[in-house]
Amino acid sequence: MKTDIQSILNTLGIDRINPAFSTGSEWGGTANGEVIDSFSPVDGSKIATVKVTTAADYNSVVEKAHDAFIFWRTVPSPKRGEIVRQLGDALRSDKEALGTLVSYEMGKSLQEGFGEVQEMIDICDFAVGLSRQLYGLTMHSERPSHRMYEQWHPLGIVGIISAFNFPVAVWSWNAALALVCGNVCIWKPSEKTPLTGIACQKIIAGVLATNDIPEGVSNLIIGNSTIGELMTNDSRIPLISATGSTRMGKAVGAAVGARLGKSLLELGGNNAIIISEHADLDMSLIGAVFGAVGTAGQRCTSTRRLIIHESVYDSFQAKLIKAYGQLRIGDPLDQNNHVGPLIDKDAVAAYLSSIEKCKAEGGNFVVEGGVLQGENYESGCYVKPCIAEVENNFKIVQHETFAPILYLIKYKTLDEAIALQNGVPQGLSSAIMTLNLREAEQFLSNQGSDCGIANVNIGTSGAEIGGAFGGEKETGGGRESGSDAWRAYMRRQTNTINYSHTLPLAQGIKFDL
Repeated sequence: MKTDIQSILNTLGIDRINPAFSTGSEWGGTANGEVIDSFSPVDGSKIATVKVTTAADYNSVVEKAHDAFIFWRTVPSPKRGEIVRQLGDALRSDKEALGTLVSYEMGKSLQEGFGEVQEMIDICDFAVGLSRQLYGLTMHSERPSHRMYEQWHPLGIVGIISAFNFPVAVWSWNAALALVCGNVCIWKPSEKTPLTGIACQKIIAGVLATNDIPEGVSNLIIGNSTIGELMTNDSRIPLISATGSTRMGKAVGAAVGARLGKSLLELGGNNAIIISEHADLDMSLIGAVFGAVGTAGQRCTSTRRLIIHESVYDSFQAKLIKAYGQLRIGDPLDQNNHVGPLIDKDAVAAYLSSIEKCKAEGGNFVVEGGVLQGENYESGCYVKPCIAEVENNFKIVQHETFAPILYLIKYKTLDEAIALQNGVPQGLSSAIMTLNLREAEQFLSNQGSDCGIANVNIGTSGAEIGGAFGGEKETGGGRESGSDAWRAYMRRQTNTINYSHTLPLAQGIKFDL
C-alpha cells in the first residue's frame, strides 16, 4: 500500500516531506512553524507532514489574491471559462491518481473517490457553458428616452472552507463558478485532508502557469479553525462559502455577518426517506442502504432516518437486516468492499457515544454496532453500520451523527410521515419511495418536504451538479453548484441610461431651477 501511495503522490507532484503550498509555488513557512500530520484512516499510516499557514503567510496570500483579482476581472468571461475548461481536462488526466488519494486520505470507497473527481470535471463543464450565460435583465423605464437594465459583477476574493467528507468536490463547486464569474479564490481545506487540497492546488496552478495567469487567482492555505477565523473576520474577503457542521456554520455566519459580509453556508443534514405502502420495496432497499452506509455515513446527505408505513414496516425491516448482513467492510481501495472507515478515532468515539445515547433513550437495535478489530482494521476506524428502532423526538435522533447509524420510525398516514420528516432542525435532503402519484406530488408541494432537496423514488444522497445544492433551517440556506447558484458569487447592479435632452425625475417629481 505504501509503495502505491508513494506512486500516487509522485504522479500528483506532492513531496511527502515538504508538501506545503500557497498561491502557486512552494513556501516554507517559519523555520520551526506548526505542522499537520496527515494520517490515513485506511491503515493508520502517516502519509505526509504538511506545514501550516502562519498569519504572515496568510496576509501574503490575501495580498497576492487581491492583486490577481485586479487583473482577472478584466479577462472576458468566456476566456475565464477557457481556463476552467483546461482545469477540467487536467482533472480528467489525473482522475485515477486524485481519486485514489481521496479514498486513501479520507477513507471513502475507491469508486466514490473516482466519483468525487468526476463531480469536479462535471462542474468545470457546467461552468464553461455558464461563462457565456451570466445574464442580466432589461427593464422598461417609466421615464421617456431612458433605458434600464441590470448586470452582475464579481465580488473579489471568495473564501472557501471545505469539510473532510468531500475533500475536493466542494472546492470545485465553488471555485469553478467563482472563477468564471471573475472572482479569485482562497481555499482552506479540512485539516484532516490537506493532501488532496495540495494536489488540487498543484493541478490548477499548472493550468494558470501554462496560460500566463497570475498564480494568485487560486490560493490554498492550510490550518485548523484558527486560520479559518482569519478568513471569516477579514473584510478583504467579501464572500465566505463554508461547508461543515451547523455549529461551525453558526460561528462563521456570525463572524461574517458582524462585518456585513456575505456567507454561503452548506451545513448539517438529518435526512429521511419515507417508505410508502405503495413503494417498490426492492428499489427502496438500494436507495436506503446506499444512503445510510455510503461514505460510512459521513455525507451531509446520508440517510439518517427511514420513516416506514406500518403495513410494510416488518417486511422492509427484514430486507434491511438481510442486506446489512451482506455488507463487506474493509479497505476502501478494494472495490469488493462496500464500507470503509470513519475519518478518525474521534469520529469513532462520537459513533459509540451516539449508540449509547440511543439505547439510553429507549432505542432498540435490530442490527448492532461496534468497532471492528483484527488484522485488516489496524487503524481502529472501522465500525459496523447499525440500525435502531426509535421515536423521532429522541434527542439523539434530532442530532446529526456523522456515522452509519440508521433510525427506523413507523407511521400511519402520509401527513404524519411528512410531519416526522420535517420534524428535525436540519433541512437538507429528503425522499419518498412511492408509486402513488398523489403521494409524490403532495411530498413535493408546499405542504410537503421543507428541505432544499426533495426526491421521489431515489435516495437522499447522490445529487447532480446541474441542480442547486443546499438546504434550509439549520442547514444554512446556501446553494452551491448548478441552476442559478452562480449569483451568490456576484454583486447585482441596476443601471439607468438617459439618452434624452432633459432630466426627468422618477415618480413625476418636479425640480425646476
